[in-house]
Amino acid sequence: MHNTKTAGIIIIGNEILSGKVRDSNSYFLACELRKLGVDVRRIFIIPDEIDVIGSTVHDFSDEYDYVFTSGGVGPTHDDVTMAGIAKGFGLRLVRNADIEKLLCSRYRNPLNAAMIKMTEVPEGTEIIMSEGMRYPVIYFRNIFIFAGIPEYLRDKFTLIRERFRSSTFHLKKLFLNGHESEFAEILAFVDLNNKEVNFGSYPVLGQPDYRVVVTAESKSEQLLDKAMRELMDVLPHNILHKVE
Repeated sequence: MHNTKTAGIIIIGNEILSGKVRDSNSYFLACELRKLGVDVRRIFIIPDEIDVIGSTVHDFSDEYDYVFTSGGVGPTHDDVTMAGIAKGFGLRLVRNADIEKLLCSRYRNPLNAAMIKMTEVPEGTEIIMSEGMRYPVIYFRNIFIFAGIPEYLRDKFTLIRERFRSSTFHLKKLFLNGHESEFAEILAFVDLNNKEVNFGSYPVLGQPDYRVVVTAESKSEQLLDKAMRELMDVLPHNILHKVE
């Protein structure tokens, strides 16, 4: 799957690390990107610290095709994602005229310092506007910068999701009524001989008919079917409950 686009997700916020808020944004992004054929390679949670944000985002930008950040975008003192990204790339924060125009039209008063902060983005940043949007989608190089509020993130990602679409992943599931130790060596052997297919094994509790779900994924349906046939030929038939 060497042609597959990759992504890294960075969740920014002391509230996540302290347990005050539960992160749902990384789960949403990972699910959506997988549906679009993008391989999420890493999810990282970091604090609201400019230097940490800058170095992390810079490293992710070099390593992955797409980077998605969530959190730290807003008018308060701890919203430092923009400043962190700017510092990480050695750039200035500049006021974006389109964001300023949007905020001025909404509030119809001179912008105070907190609102002006909302207009500041790293040099070279681009924005995507849509009618009725309270704040635009912001992207810099290969980095897509979202606020942490889950509803806002979902709405904004929906507007741009098709730009990430590539060939989809094909998925098969085997439901097995046995212990992993009964088929671990078999699965390892089939996995070794099918490099374009990713296998996973996940124990399940509370199901009377099966104990483990084995998944197989590939961007090649043909190679996936071949690997599945090989696996099913050597698995103990008495433990196979169903295939989906």
